[in-house]
Amino acid sequence: MQFAEVNEGDYRIYAGALEAPAGGGYIAALVVKHHAGSTTGHAATAPIYRDDSVACGYRWPSPTEAITYALARGREVVRRQAREALCASAARA
Repeated sequence: MQFAEVNEGDYRIYAGALEAPAGGGYIAALVVKHHAGSTTGHAATAPIYRDDSVACGYRWPSPTEAITYALARGREVVRRQAREALCASAARA
C-alpha cells in the first residue's frame, strides 16, 4: 500500500494505491474531505466523496500511476464541489 495526500483549496484529497486482489497491479482509492475554517487543514470531517475502487477497479501497472490518477480524480471532485457551491450562492442572491 502507498498513500498520498494533498490540499486543494479548502479540501484535502487522500489517494492510495492498493495491491490488486490476486496480484497483477494496483487499484486506486480516493477520499475527499472539506476542511473550510480549519487552520491546520486536518480538522476531522466526514468525507464528501469516497471511492474504494477508482476507475471501476482498473489495475494500474505501478502504485505511482494509480495514485496520480486518483489525485486527478480528486481534483475533479473538488472543482465540481466549488462549481455547485458557486451556483447555490448565486441562486440565493
